[in-house]
Amino acid sequence: MKAKGKLYLIPTTLGDNAPLEVLPISIKGAIDNIDYYIAENEKTARRFIKKIHARKSQPDLHVEQLNKFTDPSEIPSFLNPCLEGFSVGLLSEAGCPGIADPGAEVVRIAHQKNIQVVPMVGPSSILLAMMASGMNGQNFAFNGYLPIDGSEKKAALKKLERHSRDFQQSQIFIETPYRNDKLFEELKKTLQSNTLLSIASDITLPTEFIQTKTVSEWKHVTISLHKKPTIFIFQA
Repeated sequence: MKAKGKLYLIPTTLGDNAPLEVLPISIKGAIDNIDYYIAENEKTARRFIKKIHARKSQPDLHVEQLNKFTDPSEIPSFLNPCLEGFSVGLLSEAGCPGIADPGAEVVRIAHQKNIQVVPMVGPSSILLAMMASGMNGQNFAFNGYLPIDGSEKKAALKKLERHSRDFQQSQIFIETPYRNDKLFEELKKTLQSNTLLSIASDITLPTEFIQTKTVSEWKHVTISLHKKPTIFIFQA
């Protein structure tokens, strides 16, 4: 009986920089040997693979798209190559697959099918921001996106701030990049003045910006986060 292929979770860069500046050489080894991929966007996946291995045959690549338009019933078939003995690479649009990323569903199915899952080392904006924040790295929570509605967002921030104070837990969240500046203003208005707030923007890029200040101190700072991938962390 032919051995099953493996599911490799392949991190990508967090921006448009040279992949091997922030990715280990093991990523190139995986790309060299895998022709089947699952990604949010086929075009950007192929561009990333070409940056890693310029001579790899593009016509030989098979890329299944996994995004909000994917029919859930189709997802299990994306792992059929593994059942035939070929390994599959799961790529994120930025950072690590399965972390704030739709790839988690593929990983769950791989475990159900007894396909070995191989997580590979690479940049996670969430963890890098947490590392650089100076906040509690022993107890933290990633909350994804806050509610869009203004009153609901304010209530959510107040609730998270209370939880942070009661349990000394760092609270991590993200926003759609074009709404970053608006969220920054809302944080300064809603959170208590002595709450620590860390802003981590364009992580690993030449324009990287990471600073932690109290909310009171941030009120005297002018920054632009518009359309820049940003991680927000606070601890009361």
